[in-house]
Amino acid sequence: MAKLALVYGMRLFPAEDVAQVQEATLTLKDGRKAHVTMHIIEGSKEEIQNTLGQSIDAFFEMYPEI
Repeated sequence: MAKLALVYGMRLFPAEDVAQVQEATLTLKDGRKAHVTMHIIEGSKEEIQNTLGQSIDAFFEMYPEI
C-alpha cells in the first residue's frame, strides 16, 4: 500500500462568528490542484469531540481498501 497523507485543519471560533466555510485548495507535486471540503461542527466541547470522532470513523469507512 502507498504511504498516505491525511490533509486536515482545525480551529475553534465562537459559533456566532462563523459566516461561511469554503473548500480548501492544495497543489500536488505534479502541479494539479485538489480540493478539500471543509466541515463545521457546532456544539459543546464534548459534542464536538463526539461528532468529530464519528466523522473520522465514517471517513475511513468510505475507503475499505485501506
